Amino acid sequence: MELSPREWIAVLRHSHERLLGLAGPLSAEQISGPSYCRDWTIAQVLSHLGSGAEIAMMRLPAALGQADLASVGTDVLQPVWDRWNAMTPDSQAAAGLVADAQYVSSLDQLSDEELASISFPFPFLGLTLDAVGLIRMRLGDHALHTWDVAVMLDPAAVVAPDAVELLVDMVSGFLAPRTGKAPAEPFRARIRTTEPARDYLLVTSDVVRLADWPGADAIDQEGPQVADVTMPAEAWLRLATGRLDADHTPASVVAKPADLDVLRAIFPGF
Repeated sequence: MELSPREWIAVLRHSHERLLGLAGPLSAEQISGPSYCRDWTIAQVLSHLGSGAEIAMMRLPAALGQADLASVGTDVLQPVWDRWNAMTPDSQAAAGLVADAQYVSSLDQLSDEELASISFPFPFLGLTLDAVGLIRMRLGDHALHTWDVAVMLDPAAVVAPDAVELLVDMVSGFLAPRTGKAPAEPFRARIRTTEPARDYLLVTSDVVRLADWPGADAIDQEGPQVADVTMPAEAWLRLATGRLDADHTPASVVAKPADLDVLRAIFPGF
């Protein structure tokens, strides 16, 4: 059953509160130190989330049909990125958390009718997003980047369970065909997750396809052997976004090491 936009907003707010609890107490040295996100400090992660929140608030009137889409073109957005990039690390962190809170509040303040009216095209993704789609995109970015901060403080950190519950199906419906990199040799894997439970068949050829497991009888016996992989949905979400290196793979992941290496190469992150 599809959740309402308000239920998605509540999970996004929880993700903001988690990020605030993690980043708020950090010292200037920690803020300027590395995050898990390659080549970004924690300050730069917070800057990315802050500038993203500012841009999302700029786009909201267009999504509500109250402004022209041209008003939020790249020529308008580039100065936003330039300004955030020019901030000091401390300012990036502080301003990022403030902008993040403001965006969640701006969503909270929308009426049910306004939420129902949201429609925002992303031509480069081939999508037009409703309220849930718009919030889903933000939550996916937010929850995983929050983990990029959390794991630097606790190597056993996980993506927030309520976010995982909502985001796990993005892997099959959005990430796999767009960000998956097909290896040179065809590969097939049955991927079963827990919390929540899912059962997928991943197939690569010239592209990466991920669909519901069709049953053993439907598997083409002429193809490559089907690898068997079981893991928590949280670990699967991180794998699909390039965040399941060997040092951050929980013991509950059950797979041959070589199969995990292939999956990591298919989903290198972005």
